[in-house]
Amino acid sequence: MAVPAQRSAGELLREWRERRRLSQMDLALEADVSTRHLSFVETGRSAPSRDMVLRLAEHLDVPLRERNHLLLAAGFAPVYGERGIDTPEMAPVREALRRLLAGHEPYPALVVDRHWNLVDGNRGIALLTAAAAPALLRPPVNALRLALHPDGMAPQVLNLGEWRAHLLGRLRRQVALTADDRLGELLAELEGYPGEEAHAEPGHAAGEVVVALRLRHGDGELAFLSTVATFGTPLDVMVAELAIESFFPADAATAAALRSR
Repeated sequence: MAVPAQRSAGELLREWRERRRLSQMDLALEADVSTRHLSFVETGRSAPSRDMVLRLAEHLDVPLRERNHLLLAAGFAPVYGERGIDTPEMAPVREALRRLLAGHEPYPALVVDRHWNLVDGNRGIALLTAAAAPALLRPPVNALRLALHPDGMAPQVLNLGEWRAHLLGRLRRQVALTADDRLGELLAELEGYPGEEAHAEPGHAAGEVVVALRLRHGDGELAFLSTVATFGTPLDVMVAELAIESFFPADAATAAALRSR
């Protein structure tokens, strides 16, 4: 069987530039290089230096994982490490995550990796997953699959159309940013689940400023706003890909209900 040829750094850089919808002149101006030299790099007529690869990758907002791939394609060693979450070097990261999660209780908060697999969570997430099928809660738990699967949270989400549109929109942007095939497969799977996307229109509901998660709870409902946080200056691939999602009560009734638990 034929082995596919390894793609050059120039080819990969051109692909990232086109994905970002930048012309050679746009990127050359942003990165302070000549258009001629950038053209030579992309066509393979000139070999980029290590610093040039990193500079162009920075201006193209290439994920750290893919920056390592670019360096390898150019003949250089990767510069960004990739340590497992359980390694000794990651102890400060684990401690920071646990403090964030515990400090957010009684409200739900979770940490996911680049493929939306659950890395950690606090006790509050049990409120969101109480009605989910056990199969969806067996590791590795995928947060998006759990949220939108008909045997997961979906039947309990009162505004499923809006919430579905919100989550799938985030995933589509992530696929566009990273060009990750596994994320593309996850997107195709989730788009195949039953349900329509209901995109919120400006002013669609008086007083609302963000899309809330509205969850059926007994005879009433709980309403949450969510925020997403990442590590600000990551130098490790895995750390750069972690995301912390925290849910806050969207109304006084939800806040009171969670505090009483």
